[in-house]
Amino acid sequence: MRATVEAASWLRLYRPRPAATLRLVCFPYASGNATFYRQWAVRLPAEVEVVAVQYPGRLDRIHEPCVRDMATMVDGIVAALQPLLHTDFALFGHSMGASVAYEVAHRLQHGLGVTPRRLVVSGRPAPQHQRPGVKHLGSDDELWDEVRRLGGTTDEALVHPELRAALLPTLRADYRLVETYRPTFGAPLSMPVTAITGDDDPEAHVPEVADWRRCTTGDFQLRVLPGHHFYLIDKQAEVLDHLREALGLPADQPR
Repeated sequence: MRATVEAASWLRLYRPRPAATLRLVCFPYASGNATFYRQWAVRLPAEVEVVAVQYPGRLDRIHEPCVRDMATMVDGIVAALQPLLHTDFALFGHSMGASVAYEVAHRLQHGLGVTPRRLVVSGRPAPQHQRPGVKHLGSDDELWDEVRRLGGTTDEALVHPELRAALLPTLRADYRLVETYRPTFGAPLSMPVTAITGDDDPEAHVPEVADWRRCTTGDFQLRVLPGHHFYLIDKQAEVLDHLREALGLPADQPR
């Protein structure tokens, strides 16, 4: 019963596909939420069921405290995923979500003996390039300027005072999580890994993203697309094409 409650709290299923043979578990970026992946649930092939992670402190979990450290985040997600692990699955994460997905993959493989079909990381340097940071200690204006610098939010939204007030606590907590995070090393992963980034991403330079190859003994793919940190918004079709290829799925086709 507890596992069912955990799953309902942490996971969102926008297009259930009972006959799916693969689940793709998707992890949002800092201050992001599960709805970012709603369109993916429609656009990916029928054999894929998209499961989006909803972190505490946003949308329907707005009244829950944000998670401020990686270990607690991974504990909650792994507990929620356990009832779903009887079906083949893969993990995708963008930016902060890539680090969360990596830690979940590590916990599943080395803690539970369950190995995803593939880990796909986006817009994030490899763990060995993780650097501590202090942006989460800055003023509200400084933190909001960081949102503006990275893009992914419209200019109209950036000047909306209610939106700013709603997002800043979540953004600060997520930045604290990322900037105080210390990656898990030790035994490498054995699953294949695909790393994707924008060629002009100020947060994920191509050589540092390429070093994800050192995190696994399995196959590794690097894909570089035009764009900045949120390249995957404008290049959604290309990202999904790379996902299909990485997961051995058929090419896009009308449904």
